Amino acid sequence: MPEKVHQGRAVKRLREILHVKQDVLADALNISQQSVSLLETKETIEPEQLELIAKTLKVPIDAIKNFNEEAAIYNIQHNYEGATANSTHFGRDYFNCTFNPMDKYIEAMEDIKKLNAALLKEKDEKIALLEKMLSDKKK
Repeated sequence: MPEKVHQGRAVKRLREILHVKQDVLADALNISQQSVSLLETKETIEPEQLELIAKTLKVPIDAIKNFNEEAAIYNIQHNYEGATANSTHFGRDYFNCTFNPMDKYIEAMEDIKKLNAALLKEKDEKIALLEKMLSDKKK
């Protein structure tokens, strides 16, 4: 008798193989990221939800129910409709991005804050210098 597949771990592993973050899956399923995290700990997932997850990940439901990592990777590499570099995934353009765009955005915002602080400091120093020059001139 074949070993029973832990469906939550299968979903997690397929999601990781497909480079899909929990929050992206959560958005697609219209649930919270914490709910996806909890789902991935369940040994069995309700059939309706499992079907929706499979449809969202664009994998056959049997890929989750009978999860085998080697077979899954092979099937994804050879049959996955998004296997080309220029494809659409979850309604978004997907180019095997190696970084999280939100992290880059946050870094840019932090850089802007630092630059603004430096500009304000420089402005305050110039004002102080001008005030000193005016007071020296009055004496």
